[in-house]
Amino acid sequence: MHSDVLVVAQPGRLPRIECRGGLAARHTEPDTVHLVSAAATPLGGDTIAVRVIVEPGARLRLRSAAATMALPGAATTRSRACWHIEAAGELDIDPEPTIVAADAHHVSELRVCLTETSLLRIRERVQIGRTGEHEGFWSGAMHADVDGTPLLRHRVELGPGSVADDALGTPLACVSELRYPEPADDAAGITLALAAGGSISTWQGARL
Repeated sequence: MHSDVLVVAQPGRLPRIECRGGLAARHTEPDTVHLVSAAATPLGGDTIAVRVIVEPGARLRLRSAAATMALPGAATTRSRACWHIEAAGELDIDPEPTIVAADAHHVSELRVCLTETSLLRIRERVQIGRTGEHEGFWSGAMHADVDGTPLLRHRVELGPGSVADDALGTPLACVSELRYPEPADDAAGITLALAAGGSISTWQGARL
């Protein structure tokens, strides 16, 4: 199944929402939108495409109503989520964690286009496995630019077969947080300042 979500935030009005497939979105406050599952997704073979546009002078908080559960499908274990973000205003994205269950293989990609007037916070939380599970795999990439100038190129993998997988222990949980233009002073893990402004914070461990 393929799911599409479009959220457009404009000054002085409710965000415009368009949805198709297994993922829906609902206004919960004047400047807040929650993503809501309309069907079980992502299963193996599913793709999710989320596009977020925040116009100059607009503010948007994007959340989710519950954790995202990535599960293997009957024909394949692989699923994918692609986010395309264009923010000239204020944007705060902080969904509930993604749980990669059983032997699912889930790939997440975020592409972010900012301007010098942007105010951005994106936090992504991932857990490999439900209780007693360790077989899932997750790969997440962040690609961010400011007015066409590179801000960040960042990738994290979790689970068996990842770049951090070794005999001594494999991280099974991760928190990544991108902020712009001011660096974070309260994010989890290690925070690195970025040359063009803002910061990337990363934490890894066994459980969220």
